Amino acid sequence: MGSSVPGTGTSRDQAVPAPSALIEETGPTSRDVRLFWCANAADSLGSQASGIVLPLLLLGLGYSPAVVGLVAGVSTATGLVLGPLVAIPADRGARKRVMFWSAVVSALAMGSVAVTLAVGEGRPSLIQLLAAVLVERTATACYDAAARGTVSLISASGDLPRVVAGLEAGDRGALIAGPALGGILYQVSRALPFVLDAVSYAVTAVCVRAMRSNLRADAVDPADAVDRADAVDPADGGSEAGGSTAQDGPVPRSEPRSVPRSARGTWSALAAETSAGVRLVRTTPLLRLVLVWTTTVNGVLAALYYDAVFSLQASGHGSAPMGLVLALSGAAGLAGSLAAPRLVRELSPVRAVVTVSWLMIPLAAALATAGGPWAYGALFSGFCLIMPLATVILQARAIQGTPPGLQARAGSVLATAAGGAAAVAPALAGFLTAHAGAAVPALVSAAVLALLALYTTLGAERVRAPGAAPKGAPAGDGSGGRGV
Repeated sequence: MGSSVPGTGTSRDQAVPAPSALIEETGPTSRDVRLFWCANAADSLGSQASGIVLPLLLLGLGYSPAVVGLVAGVSTATGLVLGPLVAIPADRGARKRVMFWSAVVSALAMGSVAVTLAVGEGRPSLIQLLAAVLVERTATACYDAAARGTVSLISASGDLPRVVAGLEAGDRGALIAGPALGGILYQVSRALPFVLDAVSYAVTAVCVRAMRSNLRADAVDPADAVDRADAVDPADGGSEAGGSTAQDGPVPRSEPRSVPRSARGTWSALAAETSAGVRLVRTTPLLRLVLVWTTTVNGVLAALYYDAVFSLQASGHGSAPMGLVLALSGAAGLAGSLAAPRLVRELSPVRAVVTVSWLMIPLAAALATAGGPWAYGALFSGFCLIMPLATVILQARAIQGTPPGLQARAGSVLATAAGGAAAVAPALAGFLTAHAGAAVPALVSAAVLALLALYTTLGAERVRAPGAAPKGAPAGDGSGGRGV
């Protein structure tokens, strides 16, 4: 669903901060962090449970695979389009309200599907289902966009990796339990998975409302006010984005001026606000590295997953083997997420990210020769075991290096790029499989990962720096997930 340079205990002249500078021993986890973990885990569990059965429901109601694909595609596109727009009010102080009401709307949308299915085993129309799904996806996109930046507002700087790892663990646990739970509930009643999803959204709303923090980025770090001035266009209002047009000191946060605007001026201001995150990512070397890394890895993993589906189907295996692959990789991902905070304390961040980048290459190449579900499961488990270490480091650095007033917008840029790559990759994998053979997508993916590893190695200094400003201010890092 991350602040300016937090106190990491390192000086700007220090070339390589100690690993403990990224994650420190802290006191008991704060109440708001626990509530945010709970909200995230509940949201993920319900979404996984209903998401796995929605295609089955549509097919069972007699709709074609093309219709199922259309619903999935429209839902994905909705999230990608709305995220950058909703990020603006979130950065301007409406984060908590947007998160709460988005969860409430999602609960009502999924509840309407459950009621329709439960009443006399009803047969909802495609329009009704599509409307409910789009409302839910729209609300979820709003929630995700607003939630980006929450981590930096509820946790201490030294605790960022642990908080991020907790979110990762919740996602991984939901990936293991959600599909299985959804399938079991669907066998009992078609409505039950959607009841679970509605309840999970209600739990999320309650957790968000119970958080003591107002989730507003009211304070702007003076270093950010100066060093990030050129990363935010003056049309953005400067003070709201964490930057300033002044070059000689920080500018206090001010209320928007009530100046009448023409329609053209309003649209220009909206475009400038929306593009502020793009400009920050474009002008910040660290965030560019994060953008390239997360987009590439997300696209490659999506392509490899669908390549495995195609290969197992062609060899005569049913759906059970892919369930085995998902279970094994989900368990490995959960283990990796739980181990990440300790590893971040003990390892050099630079070495960890570079090592993970190179280790993914042989795993991808080996998938070209995989011959059964256990082989695919073992190789995907390898990916999911090592990736959390790199993503936690990158995401924590991005949280540290993004100004409070741009957290949601910068995070939306990273998430949109990664989501877009994951949406396009299956089609490319299918094309390569159909025209060049099942082994080709894995080999192409290995080549792409080799280029990524080289790029990451050459840009490792960006992970090494304690901040992320374009002009040499401390640099952070992140993977583009919830924390940014």
